[in-house]
Amino acid sequence: MPEQNGQSLPSYLNPLEPGPWGSYLQQVDRVAPYLGKLSKWISTLKQPRRTLIVDVPVELDNGTIEHFEGYRVQHSVARGPAKGGIRFHQDVTLSEVMALSAWMSVKTAVVNVPFGGGKGGIRINPKNYSASEIERLTRRYTSEIGCIIGPNTDIPAPDVNTNAQTMAWIMDTYSANTGFTSPGVVTGKPISIGGSLGRVEATGRGLFVVTIAALKDAGINIEGARVAVQGFGNVGGTAANLLAEAGAKVVAVYDHTGVIHHENGINTSKLISHVAQTGGVAGFEGVNSISPDEFWSLPLEVLIPAALEGQINESNANNIKAKMVVEGANGPTTPKADDILHNNGVIVVPDVLANAGGVTVSYFEWVQNNSSFYWTEKEINDRLQPIMHDAYLATAATAKEHNVSLRTAAFISGCSRILEAREIRGLFP
Repeated sequence: MPEQNGQSLPSYLNPLEPGPWGSYLQQVDRVAPYLGKLSKWISTLKQPRRTLIVDVPVELDNGTIEHFEGYRVQHSVARGPAKGGIRFHQDVTLSEVMALSAWMSVKTAVVNVPFGGGKGGIRINPKNYSASEIERLTRRYTSEIGCIIGPNTDIPAPDVNTNAQTMAWIMDTYSANTGFTSPGVVTGKPISIGGSLGRVEATGRGLFVVTIAALKDAGINIEGARVAVQGFGNVGGTAANLLAEAGAKVVAVYDHTGVIHHENGINTSKLISHVAQTGGVAGFEGVNSISPDEFWSLPLEVLIPAALEGQINESNANNIKAKMVVEGANGPTTPKADDILHNNGVIVVPDVLANAGGVTVSYFEWVQNNSSFYWTEKEINDRLQPIMHDAYLATAATAKEHNVSLRTAAFISGCSRILEAREIRGLFP
């Protein structure tokens, strides 16, 4: 087992250990040569500030008791409260949640909003449980992590298999336990209890803004550009629809129900309605079904992975014929696959930049909650667009300055801001 400071590292802190955390540590190591005097503090990026593992017992509808393992990780709070979603998924692991919290730290720093990084999760397949069981699970989990979350300490949000209703339960439980209504404890809430207009579409809209900027930077015309999307929820669906409205052709969509393809373009607005009614892209009329392997090898201008981590890996990276990959999901490309794409001349716009629209509008929601003054959807979108556009331009400029990939450039920018805050604040005691 590798050592640090003469001590053996646990597996989840091991950069050689496979999994999301190992991928993140490799990304940090790649930016170390560009941090200058701030490299003194780089170990703070490799240690989550706080890791909480909780038991979540729930009484099921049949009267039996079942226990679930839950996590909440705060990676960094040097620049502000921890910020990050909560996911309910059967494959949730500590390594995954730690990596997602760290990517949130970098992401908030890349777009320069005053948050750190956090993430939470419960290992459960929510499809196997009733709505009332999920509510009891959510409320018990909230009580268990209530000692570290709060509007000025750690602010959860929706993620995989969680939504506005989940955030409402968290807010209500936290408020009941503290004795006062606290809308700012979560973002992504329903509008009626302090949620922000434009939040549901924010990640996809930010992805669209960055994609347009990246295409222009690469000299690729949006008109007729072929786009394929993996994942067709709020992120992939919104981005695909906006790109189609801008003149692109969405030629393929891949979700948990199958892969559909049409070389002349798919009607994304009709597909969104179909998915809302049926739960997936399968069965959509007027398209062809293709295999996942065929999806990854399509000739494209833009490929958008907007599902889960590790979808682009050593097994399929060499098959990718897209000119550009724009990451809608968190960690969809493994480090080895990243190298393959780079060597093949594929531009990769990294997750910590491309999908930061969600946390940016979460910041807007938090500001609105703190001031009790709410903005129109047009104001939200008008504020989001320049933040995402400017973040892309700044990242691209750093990439050109150091002759590095956009991912390394984004990490240089984000990690430098985190470590500068850490250095200025110093250590206490």
